[in-house]
Amino acid sequence: MGKATAQGGPRVVKVLGVGNDYLDIENISPASPTKKAAHQFGANLAHMHDAGADFFGSAPDGYDGTCYFGPLQDPVPMATGEWTSVVDYFADARLRPMVQLGIQRGALDTTDMDRTEDVIAALPELLGSAGDDTPARVHGDLWSGNLMWTDDQGATQAVLIDPAAHGGHREEDLAMLDLFGVSYQSEILDGYESVHPLVPGFAQRFTLWQLYPIAGHCVFFGGGYVSQYRAMCASLLR
Repeated sequence: MGKATAQGGPRVVKVLGVGNDYLDIENISPASPTKKAAHQFGANLAHMHDAGADFFGSAPDGYDGTCYFGPLQDPVPMATGEWTSVVDYFADARLRPMVQLGIQRGALDTTDMDRTEDVIAALPELLGSAGDDTPARVHGDLWSGNLMWTDDQGATQAVLIDPAAHGGHREEDLAMLDLFGVSYQSEILDGYESVHPLVPGFAQRFTLWQLYPIAGHCVFFGGGYVSQYRAMCASLLR
């Protein structure tokens, strides 16, 4: 992600030092977002995605350790690999492993895997021509809490924090921004499409991409996220 900044990608928080029990990052002074900054962030995000990755599931360049997804107190491994098909990547690297973990922890059950398999079978139809997209360089956990805004010489600027970076589908990040709401979402999308127009119907596919983080929330928190996951599957299969 940091390499993509030189290609027009968004600013990424600087890592100043790493140890076995600490991560030292730059201090970001928060500011309020503006429409102009949101539009610019959308354009920057498209440039970052366009920097690409070798495969769906690629780990960051030069990294061969475990990738993780989830909260600091309970991160779970996030599969990496070399998938050339977005359908296989989303099924084998994201949905099946997370739902299986939910079953192991008792939050989900085997009927949830059956629902998930039904969605997986429908993926080619649900994705349509968006399934032909090439791997993008994605943040991987881009909910609004991982998008900070700061003042940069009198202008508001976006800064990305806490990534689960990998090669994925560009709509993953956009769906994550939509999941819990983000300020000036329409301006972000307008800025994005000024650089890289999206396949028509992208907003209707957000629910599909949100299955993985919501399944993760079933694993981490249980509760109402379980019924939400089931309702999302049902809505996709209507």
